[in-house]
Amino acid sequence: MKADTHPDYHFITVTLTDGSTYQTRSTYGKEGDTLNLDIDPSTHPAWTGGNQQMLDRGGRVSRFNNKFGGFIKK
Repeated sequence: MKADTHPDYHFITVTLTDGSTYQTRSTYGKEGDTLNLDIDPSTHPAWTGGNQQMLDRGGRVSRFNNKFGGFIKK
């Protein structure tokens, strides 16, 4: 095996937005570094299921509804 081909894999501390922390192994930074997350499973709508809304950019949704609105049962 060639020397120095693999990145250094070490322990880091991950800090979530609510202040909780956990240790994991990563190639991020150096041994003992802290990774502060801006978005994590406790705040991101993809995991929390919050605020799902369809944005109408340029009337696309309106045009779709006008074209196919008759097929939708209400």
